[in-house]
Amino acid sequence: MIRQIFILSVIALGYLIVRDWDSKPIEHPPGILVAERPEQVDLQPSSFMFDDYQLTRKASFNIRARVLSKEPYYMGRTADLAPIDLALGWGEMSDSGVLSQIDISQSARWYRTRYDLPPPISEKQIIFNSSNMHMIPARKGIERKLKKLRQGDIVSISGYLVDVNHDSGWYWHSSMSRLDTGDGACELVYVESLSVEDPG
Repeated sequence: MIRQIFILSVIALGYLIVRDWDSKPIEHPPGILVAERPEQVDLQPSSFMFDDYQLTRKASFNIRARVLSKEPYYMGRTADLAPIDLALGWGEMSDSGVLSQIDISQSARWYRTRYDLPPPISEKQIIFNSSNMHMIPARKGIERKLKKLRQGDIVSISGYLVDVNHDSGWYWHSSMSRLDTGDGACELVYVESLSVEDPG
């Protein structure tokens, strides 16, 4: 009996170690890791059905960025569509020297930054070089990849900025700008491909 308890304890400890390792942030030295800005090409709107929702493609969207934070959601229509939000950064907001001076958090589909004054870069640069994005995975495989992402990962994501409508009258629309703030400023991304760069 004692031997069985010992074996189960070792297994449980191993699981906790692996789980914590998988969620441990990836460290990077100071310096801009992602120089390029997101690529957006506006399209003639076209719609398709995604479960019970009508999605309308508004722009093709490609982004390479650093994962600043990840937040899962589990309840409601928005969670059914976009189970993961990513706060992503590029330019100055991919620089560990800058990020070490900014506290980043996510909740209620919002992304927030806090810092001591004066900020390490201007508020305009923070807004211009980062965003909270609602991720709609096109396939279960992409959803699994999204859920495995870690803070500090460098990702490349391709897909579309979309608007969502439902027969009930419910809707959810994407921002089309990286310069807006507040309610409605998040991108709603239909993710068709996702890759993660090797941190080594």
